Amino acid sequence: MRKKNKRQIFENVTVVDAGAKGKTIGKAPDGRVIFLTNTVPGDVVDVQTTKKRKAYFEGTAIKFHTLSDKRTKPECQHFGVCGGCKWQDMGYEHQLFYKQKEVENNLIRIGHLELPAVTPILGSKKQYFYRNKMEFSFSDSRWLTYEEINSKDEIADRNALGFHIPGMWDKILDIKKCHLQADPSNAIRLAIKDFANKHDLPFFNPRNQEGLLRTLMIRTSSNGEIMVLVQFFDDNKQQRTLLMDFIKETFPEITSLLYVINQKQNDTIYDQKIECYAGRDHIFEEMEGLKFKINAKSFYQTNSEQAYELYKITRDFAGLTGDELVYDLYTGTGTIAQFVAKKAKKVVGIEAVPVAIEDAKANAKLNNIDNVAFFAGDMKNIFNAGFIATNGKPDVIITDPPRDGMHKDVVQQILNIAPKKVVYVSCNSATQARDLELMKDQYKITKLQPVDMFPQTHHVENVVLLEKRA
Repeated sequence: MRKKNKRQIFENVTVVDAGAKGKTIGKAPDGRVIFLTNTVPGDVVDVQTTKKRKAYFEGTAIKFHTLSDKRTKPECQHFGVCGGCKWQDMGYEHQLFYKQKEVENNLIRIGHLELPAVTPILGSKKQYFYRNKMEFSFSDSRWLTYEEINSKDEIADRNALGFHIPGMWDKILDIKKCHLQADPSNAIRLAIKDFANKHDLPFFNPRNQEGLLRTLMIRTSSNGEIMVLVQFFDDNKQQRTLLMDFIKETFPEITSLLYVINQKQNDTIYDQKIECYAGRDHIFEEMEGLKFKINAKSFYQTNSEQAYELYKITRDFAGLTGDELVYDLYTGTGTIAQFVAKKAKKVVGIEAVPVAIEDAKANAKLNNIDNVAFFAGDMKNIFNAGFIATNGKPDVIITDPPRDGMHKDVVQQILNIAPKKVVYVSCNSATQARDLELMKDQYKITKLQPVDMFPQTHHVENVVLLEKRA
């Protein structure tokens, strides 16, 4: 039998750093690292360990002796329970410092890379209410606070519309006000919950797989358009119509009112039929005169204003003159491809998700861009010598892979092609560093720009320009 971890208490631990995945770092008396979840660098705390490993501990601060001068008061009443904004108690300038430090450390320690002077991280003008997409879950057995659990009062209202408690798939925290998406997001969510309660519309029970109301998605665009999608479990037309009519009448500003009936065991809607109840089945986002049609299943960067800054940096790093053939790997719905197209001879976009490529083609047509071509397929399979022979050898490659980074075969194909420049956009500098190490003999890093897309969290984007060695 596996031995249970024996919890230990370490006193007067100084928190010295912030590390990967938003955890902070202290040192145990024996020199081992302690990863903490509820502290800020500069705090002095007593720690109770929760896990013990050969090289490190994980733990929680149970007593604070000294509070860090890097601390700030969290804006949200749900901070500390909701896992969405784990760095709200750290001043924004300090968040930026630790994000940039993580990028540099990953590239040096994991990739063993030589770095040019790093341009200071680009912070977000909006530090709250910056997301254009939020997804909330309904539950008939909401997460209870310690006060409620210890109270002798009977708890009548167990319905919730909010977020999953971290690590608990069936527990939902009821959200009173979320600071991530601008109004009318909070007003829509609260009105729907209140109406559902008053009319006894059943909230979903994930354990028993029963109930009417399952999830709520709200998308907004920078030009004021709003999409609302309600996901139902039970197919009850009378109750569904009652709620949808209420939303339509109460919030006439909604551009796209949708619903889906999903009776699978998971909440994903990508294999489900979306029904348009009122308005259009899509909204539009705009950027530098370009329009992007966004439907319920579309991927689009969730911080629109900062995405614009990210794309400008990417285009600037590419240094296009109008004569280049550009490949945009992991193109998604083709936003970067279309954004750089006016400065390129031609852009070829590749993406694994066929629906995304359909969106990319539709958006290119909408924007009257005729020097782009989009192809769907698994990157490591489609991006081969035959594809290059057919579509031409690129002068510049832009790559923006998912968090796992690029497959080693894709990296090798880039090296085989040997374009003059590679612009690597990443949401995970650790996997970016791994990939760049494979390329360092042929390419040198000449520019580096971290970008903060998600204030109050540890996530950070990074843009690297690689130029072929002489």
